[in-house]
Amino acid sequence: MTDQKTAIVTGAGTGIGKSVATALLKAGWNTVFCGRRKPVLDAAIAEAGPTEARALAVACDISKAGEVDHLFKAVTEAFGRVDLLFNNAGMGYKSTPIDEIPVEVWNDIVGVNLTGSFLCARAAFGAMRKQRPMGGRIINNGSVSAYAPRPGSVPYTATKHAITGLTKTLALDGRPYDIACGQIDIGNALTDMAQPMTVGVPQANGSISAEAVMDVQRVADAVVHMASLPLDANVLFMTVMATKMPFVGRG
Repeated sequence: MTDQKTAIVTGAGTGIGKSVATALLKAGWNTVFCGRRKPVLDAAIAEAGPTEARALAVACDISKAGEVDHLFKAVTEAFGRVDLLFNNAGMGYKSTPIDEIPVEVWNDIVGVNLTGSFLCARAAFGAMRKQRPMGGRIINNGSVSAYAPRPGSVPYTATKHAITGLTKTLALDGRPYDIACGQIDIGNALTDMAQPMTVGVPQANGSISAEAVMDVQRVADAVVHMASLPLDANVLFMTVMATKMPFVGRG
């Protein structure tokens, strides 16, 4: 991987995004750490340590089209092109029956998880289509929830199912322009957000149980693998999950 390749990672200040952005940077990608809070992004870059590739922190609320446009303008000015977008930023909500979920919560989750992914993919697709050499790769962060919901997760699960449709359509529409699109579906990567899983979370049978988790570095390694493929090859869907988590079969 040469230092001429440029990656954008959304939600890069913490959790999965931080791990993936750091791994890409260490693998030789010029990497843009994108998130809402610039001090958190700066801290993530500092924690990554010295690398041959360049890192750039850009504050951006991906649910706002104007801010996404500014993000991609800043990236092209700094690096000249966009080779990879990891559409990672997302949010959830506590387990709640649909009739008790405030409409504002639905709008916020759809705004980040779905509209934000659309806006970033839209901008990346446009950049990749126009640049020379043409092409690039978009990797969407789906979830095991793109296949199987957790109890009380209507907004999150609906958006993650929609991300699958976004991935499939981009994979099709990108063919004439050498734009590959794939999706990584992650189950129980141990981040601060997933910490409650080690204690106990609601199960489909109504119980509360702890669940197996995995090191978030496994996710970062998988994304780097997907990103490193030549553009004539694509991992369309990959599920990376804690081996013993409830998902396969009925538990």
